[in-house]
Amino acid sequence: MSEAERRTMTVDVAAEPWTGRSDGDGDDVLRWHHVTTPLTGADAPRDAAFVGFRSDEGVRRNQGRPGAADGPGALRSALASVALPAPLRAVDAGDVVVGDGDLEDGQRRLGDAVTALLDAGGPVAVLGGGHEVAYGTYLGLAGSRAVRGGARLGVLNLDAHFDLRDAPRPSSGTPFLQMARDEERQGRRLDYRVLGISRLSNTERLFRTADGLGVRYLEDTDCGLLSLARVEAFTGAFLDACDLVHLSIDLDVLPAAAAPGVSAPAAYGVPMEVVERVVTAVAASGKLAVVDVAELNPDLDIDARTARAGARLVHRALTGTPEARGRRG
Repeated sequence: MSEAERRTMTVDVAAEPWTGRSDGDGDDVLRWHHVTTPLTGADAPRDAAFVGFRSDEGVRRNQGRPGAADGPGALRSALASVALPAPLRAVDAGDVVVGDGDLEDGQRRLGDAVTALLDAGGPVAVLGGGHEVAYGTYLGLAGSRAVRGGARLGVLNLDAHFDLRDAPRPSSGTPFLQMARDEERQGRRLDYRVLGISRLSNTERLFRTADGLGVRYLEDTDCGLLSLARVEAFTGAFLDACDLVHLSIDLDVLPAAAAPGVSAPAAYGVPMEVVERVVTAVAASGKLAVVDVAELNPDLDIDARTARAGARLVHRALTGTPEARGRRG
């Protein structure tokens, strides 16, 4: 077993085999559960890897509604029966669990798992969990061989919130400020951009913090279908400026009708058609390293709408890479 694979053993709950709908045998009836296997420790080739982060401690600290700790299981269930356009190989490393309130240790252990999975090859999908998951994902990418070797990191957050709170303890509202401070300590400036910001959900202090950090963003009112050209230009400029992408998807970026099962449902939001176009563009760039999905709260979901929305976006991210598209022939 390689050193990289040994580090994945920081997970608390081992992965179980995925199950779902089956329509017979053959590559033309594949679904995600057919191609995803628990990580065994071997350096097997893979096109994608999954790891879960069972945490709503950050949401609790941020005065939100708890329940996101059950998000990874709901996302797996929603993704398992999604049909695949071509054969892929995926592994599931299991879950890191924050069950004792020690969020900081959980984020560190998630970072170790993500680093190991990245260094073993293929993009990584991190299934949250509150948006505190993003800092753990970042730790993993920052510790990866590629970033340590000088690759330029870019962080694109699809979110109604900046999550740049300056608070005494880390929470679901602080991850991107934590990233910015870590990058500053390394002598770098974090390239952080946000698509979907709600003017009504962010204080003026947060806007000033964003401006001070050089954060580029589009408000939700500038992200509708009539503004698609502007969204595409924003996304293209971001992709041109980095070598590796950390894509963070807070499901509260979507309108409440599409994503009711989140801590803070959006009264306005960014349409799924637009969000999916952005995710697809990031995947097609060949620069996607990690995608995390945050804030799914199954207790608040209706007809699994939010879980299905998250699963759809993960599917687009992982099947839209040049390597995955090449498998379609």
